[in-house]
Amino acid sequence: MDGAATQTDARGAQAPPERSSVGLVAVIVAATRGEPRALTIRVPDQAPGRGDGLPAGPLVPEHATLERGLRAWVERQTHQRLGYVEQLYTFGDRDRSGAPDMAGVHSLSVAYLALVREERPAGLAEAAWQNWYRYLPYEDFRQGRPRQLDAIEARLAAWAAEPGDCATRTRRFDRLGLTFGMNGGTWNEERVLERYELLFEAGLIPEAGGNAGPALPNDPTGVPMAFDHRRVLATAIGRLRGKIKYRPVVFELMPPEFTLLQLQRTVEALSGTQLHKQNFRRLVAQQGLVEETESVTSGAAGRPARLVRFRREVLLERPAPGLRLPSRRVG
Repeated sequence: MDGAATQTDARGAQAPPERSSVGLVAVIVAATRGEPRALTIRVPDQAPGRGDGLPAGPLVPEHATLERGLRAWVERQTHQRLGYVEQLYTFGDRDRSGAPDMAGVHSLSVAYLALVREERPAGLAEAAWQNWYRYLPYEDFRQGRPRQLDAIEARLAAWAAEPGDCATRTRRFDRLGLTFGMNGGTWNEERVLERYELLFEAGLIPEAGGNAGPALPNDPTGVPMAFDHRRVLATAIGRLRGKIKYRPVVFELMPPEFTLLQLQRTVEALSGTQLHKQNFRRLVAQQGLVEETESVTSGAAGRPARLVRFRREVLLERPAPGLRLPSRRVG
């Protein structure tokens, strides 16, 4: 969908019309064998934002609604049929596509979050499931503090110290505390987008140098994505991390029956947090989120583990049935 508006400059002369376009982007999330995965497509090398991208396409007249358009593009590009879908965010920056013929264009992109059970993708593009920590490795605390944070924090500290005036330096260091938990601050796992945008502002990620910015060897900030799709992914991760605390959306990623250990590994994967086994099980029991089935499966060392399923009655019993996660200091 394209539009044009005629404008005049300060002298009353007619200026070139400003164009606009509407695009649709999907962050499709699955959790497989305890790993958080996003469905990606390969953007052609000749495109200005080459590399891994998210399923996306323009809104066209035959799309009756935004969501129908999104589903059509996803199915065409990946052959993945979507179930749970929610609108995530609307991005409206000028020149966000990075294409030369789109210079000066306000590109409105409506992003959606979809939760699925992983299937083998196929479609017009080269589609693949990727661990989302490939793109944001510093967000994964499951094995302790990510080693990438050492290099990132050193660079951020140097950036914060650059300004000549004290007020600006203070504001920058305050932001490091709020986003990365530096200088005695607390790491909030939901601030994924804020951390990414701070790295962008500081010029520490390839996308900050243009949508076609090259990946750096062993870049601690992760693998760049085409266009602004890593920013979209960061938005989705932050939204999902917040939502699992007050809505049972994690069960959209689980099979009909599962073990409590599988549920814990999935929550850990999404949140990037290591959870205490007994405390997690106690929390699940207190919340009444699951119920036992008659089925068992082989657990550790061949011992049988009881399978459980989500109790849908919990949706009627209280307004915010979710899982609370601990805060973390990273200094």
